[in-house]
Amino acid sequence: MGELSSTAKNELLKLARKAIEEYILRGKKTEPLFTDELKEMRGAFVTLVIGNELRGCIGYVIPIQNLANTVIDCAIAAAVEDPRFSPLKPKEVNKIKIEISVLSPLKKVKSIDEIEIGKHGIMLTRGFNRGLLLPQVATEHNMDKITFLENTCYKAGLDKEAWKDKDTILEIFSAEIFSE
Repeated sequence: MGELSSTAKNELLKLARKAIEEYILRGKKTEPLFTDELKEMRGAFVTLVIGNELRGCIGYVIPIQNLANTVIDCAIAAAVEDPRFSPLKPKEVNKIKIEISVLSPLKKVKSIDEIEIGKHGIMLTRGFNRGLLLPQVATEHNMDKITFLENTCYKAGLDKEAWKDKDTILEIFSAEIFSE
């Protein structure tokens, strides 16, 4: 489960675009073409942007299916199911820019000293509350480690200092990020 080849990255970007186009414009779900790399069980997120504005972002942290199917499902979900946005309209399909983040397995951390800004994303869990921020969020918004942790707490619906609680589980992951 190493770094993806440039061919696999291009295939995933094409697959995500095709999935969105076929679903929005024709009401069909795309069937993936498989290469060995796309058969791997990997977590991934698909982020959609129009101009400089986020338009949708959905993903699976835990690998529940092969990478090709994960990207198809996440691309469609980012286009029509992200609760922060109305479903993508047909006239917006050709305006979106697609970014894919393929995730490493989660690793539980004992200390925040293990978190590296720009390298790691964070998943924070306390009880039934869970929040996740991708590694690029900290970099794109010039966050330091504490601000990154606080924002992950907010995403989980918790107080900004919930990361300090002994009942809070902190996990990190890295992401291979590529876009059109």
